[in-house]
Amino acid sequence: MIWEIAWPIIISMLAQNIVGVTDTAFLGRVGEAELGGSAIGGLFYIILFMVGFGFTTGVQILVARRYGEKDYSRIGNIFDNSFYFLAITSFVVTLLIMFLAPPLLKVIVASEAIYNTSVVYLKYRIFGLFFATGTLLFRSFYTGINFTRYLSASSAIMAGVNVFLDYGLIFGKFGFPEMGIAGAAIASAISEVVALTFLFVITFRNPRLKQYQLFKWVRPEWKEIKSTLEVSVFVMIQYVLSLSVWFVFFLIIEKMGERPLAVSNIARSIYMFLMIPGWALASVTNSMVSNVIGEGKKEQVLPVTIRIIGFSSLLLIGVVSLAALFPHSIIGIFTNDQSLILATIPTFYIILGALLMFSLSSILFNAVLGTGNTRITLIIEIITLVIYVVYTWFIAISLKKPVELVWTSEWIYALFLGILSFLYLKKGKWREKVI
Repeated sequence: MIWEIAWPIIISMLAQNIVGVTDTAFLGRVGEAELGGSAIGGLFYIILFMVGFGFTTGVQILVARRYGEKDYSRIGNIFDNSFYFLAITSFVVTLLIMFLAPPLLKVIVASEAIYNTSVVYLKYRIFGLFFATGTLLFRSFYTGINFTRYLSASSAIMAGVNVFLDYGLIFGKFGFPEMGIAGAAIASAISEVVALTFLFVITFRNPRLKQYQLFKWVRPEWKEIKSTLEVSVFVMIQYVLSLSVWFVFFLIIEKMGERPLAVSNIARSIYMFLMIPGWALASVTNSMVSNVIGEGKKEQVLPVTIRIIGFSSLLLIGVVSLAALFPHSIIGIFTNDQSLILATIPTFYIILGALLMFSLSSILFNAVLGTGNTRITLIIEIITLVIYVVYTWFIAISLKKPVELVWTSEWIYALFLGILSFLYLKKGKWREKVI
């Protein structure tokens, strides 16, 4: 059952990450300033994206809980009102970023070349925000009801559109103008429009989904939005904090020079790509934990979590072992600069170790999320992030160690996240939480 739910999510995340990987791989052949600009601009965008991701994670927990309780008609009401909230939020954020992002980036980015390219990237990329968060809402719905097969199809379509447009718009192929980093941002935004359109059409046409009463589009109900926010708001804050700290991590790296930033951008893309099975199983975890609690089987929470950890460990050991054999080939996907490839190899092996640790800790953390006590997950995240930032600053700025040692901060993050999550599951009061 774990695998049946997980594999379409894995395919979905694989396809979605192809968007970021394609940007990095193509821009790595344009120049290091473009590569660094896409890293800074892309991370800035992802921080905003995480507002929607945090909200829809709360939606997924609620949908899974109502599914476990067999309260199917309530699911459609949660979905429609969540769509209203995301539409309004995305519109407001897009307007704000159009005006505020350039002066903000000017203050925090040291390199003029990277500042210019990151502003250009974000200027076009931000228009995909509404469509990206809409797609997240569908993913939360399908994962919550344990019916994930459409996710892989929508993401495959998105990835295919993005690769085609990326190549055409970055390099001026297929009759498109040569737009460089702007072309990468436009391609990503258009691919998200296509993915959301597909999900709307396929969901509307499926008679099996009628029982959930989606797309009623009645007047927005503030009470429903408020109850969803009570679960989601702490997750939203948590994800924004987490990505903001990773943004700070890259700003610290940027102060080490353009080469360490280029190495770290490649490492980030590899890390996010190889972590897909772990993230998919983490998403399955919070849904299954919420399901079994909704069914009145709270005693199954820890056994389900342990089974998913075992499954994830086997999967990630296979991924890491295979990747460790081909460092040059994997890094070579992102750049043809041999000196940059050699400079990235030490960091590559550091992130392979982080993959194993983070996959286990994220499952424990998502089990805590699935209990619905999102206030506790925020506290766990804040404690872990403080330790992470202090460690990163100490290694990079105080000790001035090479970039690969700075990346051991990911080990520290995973270690503390896992320990604190496990302690809460063993001794916390999550059994008393009602959502």
